[in-house]
Amino acid sequence: MVKPTKPGEPPLHKVIMVGSGGVGKSALTLQFMYGDFIEEYDPTKADSYRKKVSLDGQESFIDILDTAGQEEYAAIRDNYYRSGEGFLCVFSFRDQICRVLDNDHIPFILVGNKCDLESQRKVSARDAESRAKQWGCPYLEASAKTRVNVDESFLMLMRKIRDKKNEAGKESEGTEKAASGKCCVLL
Repeated sequence: MVKPTKPGEPPLHKVIMVGSGGVGKSALTLQFMYGDFIEEYDPTKADSYRKKVSLDGQESFIDILDTAGQEEYAAIRDNYYRSGEGFLCVFSFRDQICRVLDNDHIPFILVGNKCDLESQRKVSARDAESRAKQWGCPYLEASAKTRVNVDESFLMLMRKIRDKKNEAGKESEGTEKAASGKCCVLL
């Protein structure tokens, strides 16, 4: 069971939004947070959001860090990656995250945003699904504008984070139980 941050508080899951500039990270985030779609593109430096949600019937918090996709902010991204428990990737950056965290088994979802703009598609659904399969992660097509798969993307990632925390908790419980059953006598 995922433990709350403080006794009596719902668990907190930290999500980092990553992807190149202009792919719709902020649009997805704002749609999830407020049910609102913003047409104009204003490059993000880094914005942070927190929301209480019901995740499979359990109250939980999600912290979302919406990172800058522009190359001039590349130097500060590594620090953002270290603070995340899961990553919602809008078509890129997985290799950088794995390098920084030195871990290929992080909760990760590949999202193809702007599925409402089929005629302007830059990556085919087949190619995206193939990449997700190669990375061993789920792939969802989403639209911040029409709200298609917005909530599903964030909730799926929160489930993956929760499950990883639960696995880590079970492993540490097993280690504690094994250690408590041993005795060492020093002479």
